[in-house]
Amino acid sequence: MKKLSSLRHNFLNPTLIFLGIILYGILSYFEYTTVAQTIILIAIGLGSYSLVLETFSELFKKHFALDYIALVAVIVSVITGEYLVGAIIALMISTGVTLEAYGARQAKKSLTSLIDRIPQEVLLWEKDKETVKTKISKVKVGQSIFIRKGEVIPLDGTLESLKGLTDESSLTGEPYYIDKLQGDLLRSGTVNSGDAIVVKVTKEEADSTYRKIIEMVQSAQIEKAPLIRLADKYSTFFTLVTFFISLFAYFNLGGLDGVLAVLVVATPCPLIIATPIALLGGVNAAAKQRIIIKKLAVLETLSRVDTMVFDKTGTLTLGRPKLTTISIIQTKYSYDEILSFAAAIERNSLHPLAKTIVEAAKEKKVKHLIAHDTQEIVGKGISGIINNTEYVLRKLPEENSDGMQIEMLEGKKQIAVFSFADVLKKDSKPIISRLKQAGYELFIFTGDKKKTADKIALELGEGITVRAEMKPEDKQKGIEELKKQKKVIAMIGDGINDAPALALADVGMVFSNEEQTASSEAADIVLLGGDFQQATQTLSISKRSVNIAMQSIIFGIGASIICMILASFGLIPPLLGAGIQEVIDVAVILNALRAAHT
Repeated sequence: MKKLSSLRHNFLNPTLIFLGIILYGILSYFEYTTVAQTIILIAIGLGSYSLVLETFSELFKKHFALDYIALVAVIVSVITGEYLVGAIIALMISTGVTLEAYGARQAKKSLTSLIDRIPQEVLLWEKDKETVKTKISKVKVGQSIFIRKGEVIPLDGTLESLKGLTDESSLTGEPYYIDKLQGDLLRSGTVNSGDAIVVKVTKEEADSTYRKIIEMVQSAQIEKAPLIRLADKYSTFFTLVTFFISLFAYFNLGGLDGVLAVLVVATPCPLIIATPIALLGGVNAAAKQRIIIKKLAVLETLSRVDTMVFDKTGTLTLGRPKLTTISIIQTKYSYDEILSFAAAIERNSLHPLAKTIVEAAKEKKVKHLIAHDTQEIVGKGISGIINNTEYVLRKLPEENSDGMQIEMLEGKKQIAVFSFADVLKKDSKPIISRLKQAGYELFIFTGDKKKTADKIALELGEGITVRAEMKPEDKQKGIEELKKQKKVIAMIGDGINDAPALALADVGMVFSNEEQTASSEAADIVLLGGDFQQATQTLSISKRSVNIAMQSIIFGIGASIICMILASFGLIPPLLGAGIQEVIDVAVILNALRAAHT
């Protein structure tokens, strides 16, 4: 049943109705009939008033909903004088909604913890002044904040302290601490694992990295699931069957008592309640694996996927190629000098090759330099000034057969060439093999040269189609072609160039350590970190969640129809029918809650 008023989500309502039923029994025993009837009618009103409002709202929208059966059952119970049955129906409705609220809270538990872990207040820092506590929403770009050891960094910024140590596992999945130096970028949602630090804010709360994740979570929580609409479709069939059996009971048993017995058993609140709980449970199970599902509808669609399209770099491969060689063109520079210059310029770039250079410099322990006036232009490279000299790093026009190359320029003069090699993630080959065995049709769409792409495909084995040298628009057209073949497609990528294809695919999945990229915005599912296993985990979670939701639908309808038939022959009286339906309600909801557990 849809969410009604906040009062019905509270344990107070079912408690009051239950007390009303007890009082009705006591007063009836002592023959205080009028008072007893008044109390029981109040109990019925408490449990069904929102149902009346909801039903008329659905009628106004021209929706055919299962709520009608419950409303008719309450009305018939009052007409026939079966007040106790009516009160039990009211208790059942109120209890069902309370269970819905509880189930939804349990299913959302991991997602809520994502939101709650960010502090609402922070300490503003000004040199030689006392720190002042203020709300995060009031902190402006350019202000500095003080972060103590163990605290979550609430806003994106740059490190003003000389050094720091952060735990980024909540965002990236990388199970180790990251050393930070003065001027490095710090992202909201990461944890300060070292000494207290000062951070200069570069983005306000609404634009922060972690806020983007929260928005994804909130979007998932308010999205109406497709199987809820599927349950609405079943409602037409189920309601017609219910009224047909009720009509049979009326003539077979000769009165409204038989009709009431059928309607009581047919009250199908959990048929609708259990479905969103199951899908929210799937979202919760995914969140535990650092998988953010933006919309509940994605789970149902993903369960029907038959074709999977992969980007190569960062998806099948590590996406952080290893620096293999530095060819020095101008011999006046040493290897260490070139590497230290490049690391200083690339330190705050989000490009995978930039991270590789910085990591290589760290491993080599070259001198730490600071570059000024760094500028990065997509497709043209990155530049910076060191010791009053401008250096530029940019991709070479051609790649060699062994991998990628970028050149370093002093002004317009080439001084060095960096060569890199990308490698498959350790679990790519076995996972691709399992997907083939499961019957998925597999494609690789990549912008790499055909020779490079073919090399990766050869490592992965036969049964995967490779399309190389694809521009973003080519990838999008490739998805269009597959959709014309009536395939249900999941696209998995990690870069900005994948965004058009991710948006067009039935389900877009993105590996993202930088949650604000265009690819994250375009995708339906964000995999925090680079573990390829997350893709298959998401597939498994979607199938399990949808299966559990369908079990709830089939069981709810099947059990209710069987009991209705028995009631139409007088084998289940109204009071017993109310108890049986309550058992069905609880069983269906408990089944749906299984989806929240991996």
